Amino acid sequence: MPVRTQEDVTPAVLAVMARTRNPRLREILTSLVTHLHAFVRDVRLTEPEFREATAILNEIGALASDTHNEFVLMSGSLGVSTLVCLLNNGDGGQTETSQSLLGPFWRLNSPRVPNGGSIIRSDTPGTPLFVTARVEDAQGRPIAGAEVDVWHASPVGLYENQDPEQAEMNLRGKFTTDVDGRFSFWSVRMVGYPIPTDGVVGRLLEAQDRHPYRPAHLHALIFKPGYKTLISQVFDPSCPWIDSDVQFGVTKALTGDFVEHTEPHPDRPDLASPWVQLDYTYVMEPGEAVLPRPPIS
Repeated sequence: MPVRTQEDVTPAVLAVMARTRNPRLREILTSLVTHLHAFVRDVRLTEPEFREATAILNEIGALASDTHNEFVLMSGSLGVSTLVCLLNNGDGGQTETSQSLLGPFWRLNSPRVPNGGSIIRSDTPGTPLFVTARVEDAQGRPIAGAEVDVWHASPVGLYENQDPEQAEMNLRGKFTTDVDGRFSFWSVRMVGYPIPTDGVVGRLLEAQDRHPYRPAHLHALIFKPGYKTLISQVFDPSCPWIDSDVQFGVTKALTGDFVEHTEPHPDRPDLASPWVQLDYTYVMEPGEAVLPRPPIS
């Protein structure tokens, strides 16, 4: 039947969505139309606002490149990424989880590093950081042979793909857990940093009087057949932005214990003091081991 009034629009669209053959896609599209139409009615979206909204979506897509993903930044800045993560992990959002956001800076082919090695590949001044970690299942049993990708920003707050002063793949590395589920490496202590603000997300933050900073954190992606791929971030609680992460990614379970030592490291007396140690346990859940699509090349 032809649409006569605004009240006729939603039932007409829902009737078409109901024809979707795939049950899950039908469920998603039906809910999307229901909530989207309700939103338009709730805010009484004007025609100029609608045109501006579609222009913004087009702009976000146009900003995608091999080194930048504006959609990932926007989803994090609206809390959607964290919500999806927590809904799908930790017993369906009922318990704490080591799972977190992938972020926009993961790269697929990090170089392999032996346990105890360094991921520093160019001159990177900063406080030495020694990371010791264990990967286990929900029952506390070690997971041996897991592939662990780690990456983090430099002490100037930039990932190596953002900074021409850093060597290719600086502060990135790939490890394999030993029989006790452990891996370890040397790096430099990371700092908090601002997300890119030269696009749509930057205008959103300015309109809301929000700062653009993420607290200092270490990324990890852990892959092992038989387990759901674990994507994690471990945050430094001493960072001034720990309680106001622009991407809403900080949880209690992801807050690490960064311990400062003033005495020389027993195995590395050549390193300057102080140095910092992070010891963290990652917990994997059973599931399908699937690598995500890298947001950058």
